[in-house]
Amino acid sequence: MEIKPADYLQPPVGSMAWMYIFTDMVSLMLTFFVMLFSMSDVNPDKWKSLTDALSQALNPSGSGPMAAATAEFNIAKLFRKQAINLDYLDGVLEEAVIGDPFLGKSHIMLLEDRLIIALPGDMLFQPGRAVLSEGAREALFNLGGVLRNIGNQVGVNGHTDSLPPVGGDYSSNWELSLARAVSVANTIRRSGYTDEIIPYGYADSYFSQLSDMPVETRQSLGRRVEIVVMPTVGN
Repeated sequence: MEIKPADYLQPPVGSMAWMYIFTDMVSLMLTFFVMLFSMSDVNPDKWKSLTDALSQALNPSGSGPMAAATAEFNIAKLFRKQAINLDYLDGVLEEAVIGDPFLGKSHIMLLEDRLIIALPGDMLFQPGRAVLSEGAREALFNLGGVLRNIGNQVGVNGHTDSLPPVGGDYSSNWELSLARAVSVANTIRRSGYTDEIIPYGYADSYFSQLSDMPVETRQSLGRRVEIVVMPTVGN
């Protein structure tokens, strides 16, 4: 069958080919008007009048511009760990340290505003040094596995006895106590505790509180590192 030229140029019935031409034309016109607008100077008063009119049309109630939506919780808050009650945490830590050759000799003290885990320095370090023994590092790593699941603020305090450091690299008890606190804090961090841990060194400034006991016992208890758990959320 011969196809006539007129029929050949005429799109079949129901074809949408004209839409492509129309779309191209609208795109070109839009581009042209955008170029004109970009090269023109906008009158601020007229622009404000236009935006006010649009606002009135879109918000006829006249209640003013719609406030931006705000989320009460963001992702960080939603998944942030919560601080655990210290009474409950006291029992959890008691179970965690029972049977451990290093942590088993620690003292857990529940005070009104904090929970203290006092670790004997002689079990953790060589005299005058701040490098943890292998067993102490493993024990603290296991303890950190408990602490990393809580949201409480945690600090580490280093203490010494009243005697000057001997046989190490530190010239004062202030340096030694701080170095030991830093060593313990770093081990807890490596176990997965992600919040900030601030280490402090107190040297023998609290040694006088151990006055009602024999001298050797006082010296031994003075050489300690305290892990302090607060009732508030950590940073």
